Amino acid sequence: MEKNKHKSVNEIQVELSDDVAQGTYSNLAVISHSASEFILDFIRIVPGAPKAKVKSRIIMTPDNAKRLLFALQDNIKKFEDQQASAPSQYEDFIPPIGGIKGEA
Repeated sequence: MEKNKHKSVNEIQVELSDDVAQGTYSNLAVISHSASEFILDFIRIVPGAPKAKVKSRIIMTPDNAKRLLFALQDNIKKFEDQQASAPSQYEDFIPPIGGIKGEA
């Protein structure tokens, strides 16, 4: 199995296996904590299903949870700045006569 390698700012080599690189979809996160740990459960909810499964659990120290918070805030700001400056793909869209019929 070939592994992708990335270098971070401090020149630490981080390996990303092909399986992990595919990612896991989650549409809900539940966060809890104790005095020494933050627990992040990533869950996938499927409409109409009576149960939802935790797909991944990440356990972090409070310091690393704060680093994650700051990294997320920074990335969300960059994302929002890009969205604000990008032209809308629907800016010149004219719907067909009779409107748009939705189908599922």
